[in-house]
Amino acid sequence: MTVGDGAAARMGGRAWALLLVLCGTIFLEGIDVAMLAVAIPTVRADLGLSTGTAAWVMSGYVLGYAGFTLLGGRAADLLGRRRMLLGWLGVFVVFSALGGFATEGWMLVVARFVTGVSAAFMTPAAMSIITTSYPAGPQRERALIVFGGVGGGGFSLGLIVGGLLTGLGWRWVFFAPVFLAGAVLLAARRLVPAEERPEPVRRGFDLAGAASAAGAMLLLACGIVRLEHGRSGLWLTAGAFGAGLVLLAAFLVVERRARTPLVRLGIFRNASMVRADVAAMLFLGSFFGFQFVVTLYLQELRGWSSLRTALALIVMGCDAVLAPLLTPRLVRRWGNGRVILAGFVLAVVGYGLFLPMGMDRSYAAMFPTLALSGVAFALAYGPLTIAATEDVGPREQGLAGGLLYTFTQFGAAVGISAVTAVYGLAVAGSDGSPGEVLAAYRTALLVPVAMTVVGAAVSAVGLRTPRGSVSVRSGPRGPSAPDGPGAPGRHASSADPAGL
Repeated sequence: MTVGDGAAARMGGRAWALLLVLCGTIFLEGIDVAMLAVAIPTVRADLGLSTGTAAWVMSGYVLGYAGFTLLGGRAADLLGRRRMLLGWLGVFVVFSALGGFATEGWMLVVARFVTGVSAAFMTPAAMSIITTSYPAGPQRERALIVFGGVGGGGFSLGLIVGGLLTGLGWRWVFFAPVFLAGAVLLAARRLVPAEERPEPVRRGFDLAGAASAAGAMLLLACGIVRLEHGRSGLWLTAGAFGAGLVLLAAFLVVERRARTPLVRLGIFRNASMVRADVAAMLFLGSFFGFQFVVTLYLQELRGWSSLRTALALIVMGCDAVLAPLLTPRLVRRWGNGRVILAGFVLAVVGYGLFLPMGMDRSYAAMFPTLALSGVAFALAYGPLTIAATEDVGPREQGLAGGLLYTFTQFGAAVGISAVTAVYGLAVAGSDGSPGEVLAAYRTALLVPVAMTVVGAAVSAVGLRTPRGSVSVRSGPRGPSAPDGPGAPGRHASSADPAGL
């Protein structure tokens, strides 16, 4: 089958079943984070956690995810994608359950950290199974757009489910993902196709690079998370950044000298991949930062309950419907770059409309912003995953996925930490009156607006690419990219399941 065949955009029942199972991993990630975000005030009150410990419960997942995503992507390439997916789904089940039984704050922090590590391994594995199992062209584009949309939908649905489960008891926020992950694991064992046994990893696994990369990501992520503390613990924050930069420099030296590096540094010459990763980082950072500001505004200033807030934000989950139904058609009609740019523009408009927030602003006045942010996510995120992987060879799809999720997790940490820091600085010198707090929220909201403006500029650079070069509508890339996933004879891996 070639990309030009009339049936190229259609997928059989087994192909859809496999995609559903793989989407279960990204859905788990989204819903797990969102549910805890709603439940954390109740968790804190029940266990008597300090503010710092509660923050680390939330940050532990980000640290684990950001620190090991790059290693997780490479492990999928070297050790086997199916093996990594199934094994780390099992770890996710175990430690999510342990979090539900926790009686001390440190237990929750450890459980969340390891859960984040498991997501760092299983999510790039799932994404690389998609990019190596579905033929390049319409099928792969649709699969990646659905994959990205399901992740956003999981986060939006998690807000609602988290509010409901917290009413029953916060421990259900940890137990519910156990059942869901268990179901995904059982289905994956049956549906994820077997793959050729990887060659024995002898000198092929760069342990020094893996250790320095993980250490650098952990320390830099820790420094970003600590930005919200402002001047408190400034030396610890600076120390985390300094140590992280030292390890990052060590990582680059190791990779230049390694015979089989964890990250082939030449991959960063792929301008379209780098541009997509940076744009995804800015988009996710702005999205999570905006949602964080809105949640604080509604609950702390307006006095809304967590459930009422979750119901108000549910319209942002429209991406779960639009991403698989509308976005693929727009991509085929207008191309990746234009659809991504449209998503950024809608996000700028939506966040900007929320700037004149008031003490008694009606939900009807807020609705356009919430709806536009959901539509923007549907337009931008799925196509960004395509752009980040479409011009990368099959043997490095796991690495490309790992790089993408490393960037996005850092984006989430930067977005939340930046709005928190700006809000804290703005409210620190005020008298604490509702008007001053409202002004601080408006100032913090400038952060996601600025991030989307920069992201739009980064995305617009891609529109200058000549029409004859790489695009989602181009089909096989020809001699300029002989090893890419769209090269003749390389439309799918040997693991291509029947019916794809």
